Amino acid sequence: MQNTLTDTINDALLLAKEQDDKAFITSLGRGLLLLSAFENEQTLTHQQLCEITGLPKATVSRLLHTLLTLKFITRGTNDRFKLGKNLLKLSAGAWRNQDMVDDALPLLKEFALKHQVSVNIATESEGEMRYLACYRSPARLAVNLSVGSTVPLEQTALGRAYYSALNLNAQQQVVDNLPYAEGSSEKQTAIQKLKEATQFYQSHRYCLSDGEFSPDILAVAIPLYDQVQGEYTHSLNASVPRALWQPQEYIAYIVPQLQALAKQIEEL
Repeated sequence: MQNTLTDTINDALLLAKEQDDKAFITSLGRGLLLLSAFENEQTLTHQQLCEITGLPKATVSRLLHTLLTLKFITRGTNDRFKLGKNLLKLSAGAWRNQDMVDDALPLLKEFALKHQVSVNIATESEGEMRYLACYRSPARLAVNLSVGSTVPLEQTALGRAYYSALNLNAQQQVVDNLPYAEGSSEKQTAIQKLKEATQFYQSHRYCLSDGEFSPDILAVAIPLYDQVQGEYTHSLNASVPRALWQPQEYIAYIVPQLQALAKQIEEL
């Protein structure tokens, strides 16, 4: 069985201790060990962090205090912890350099120029969609987003397509991550929109945002499947100014083209 990141860091900590490595900063290693516990989990309790890392409760408490202060970890509901915004910001550069995304850029450029659309790839980050690759249409759009920008998951075609392709457990994790207060009307509205989007996707195999995120933009999106990870990890959209297209005409034209582009990207 392949070692987890936690195993790898633990091995390094033990080796440094055995070799009496004076240059090795043990406290930093333990902090990274704590972060590694989230490799396969969205949220963890204090007790679970102790069990996964093998660190004493007092050590975990001190590390959590430091990481919470630095916003590398945040405290969610029911005293569960999850990765925080600052850690996600730190990893944004790595996301931009993912092989599938990086290799897709020439295809995005060709597609945008050929079909006169803006085309983008995004993935979920803390209940929003973060742009990882963009190529702008020559047509002027009201909203000019760039790599690193985030948009509401439930209001955009990108977010709806991403959510709709996930399994039920992954969908629940996304719902838990939505940036709205638990039980608020905003969160309930978002959940309802995502449920409706899933039903629509199951029937049509694409998702649509017709002026809902920006009143001037018409966008269609589909999810992207990562062959290596064996799951849907991103979504791909094509957007145009609403003034230039009727929705059904745009859908009929762009959906087959976007599906073909998605297949090309997935095979990279």
